[in-house]
Amino acid sequence: MYDLMIRGHFDAAHALHGYPGECRNLHGHTWDVEVVVRGTALDEVGIVYDFKTLKDDLATVLGPLDHAFLNDIPPFDTQNPTAENLSHHIFHALAERVGKQVRVVEVSVWESPIARITYRPGE
Repeated sequence: MYDLMIRGHFDAAHALHGYPGECRNLHGHTWDVEVVVRGTALDEVGIVYDFKTLKDDLATVLGPLDHAFLNDIPPFDTQNPTAENLSHHIFHALAERVGKQVRVVEVSVWESPIARITYRPGE
């Protein structure tokens, strides 16, 4: 079993509807994202999934979020753009991109250097 982890980031603003504190107002973050994929089969070179390919996959998923107002981007135009919902969205969008060679195990979203949420389905 092999677990491969990469990191990415994007800068974006959001406002949390219904939140009782300051985060209900427009504000931004540099969002750091950690992704773990798991696989068992190595290719003929001895690689479970190419780091470069996974970085490109994640960049494709994060691209529409970068330098955006998240509240305007589907699915966050109808769903609150919380770190929890972001991790869920990134997980499933990335899972579609990587196909069946590996499976996405978890996605962590950091909204600051000291605050992160991790999404793992089925737990």
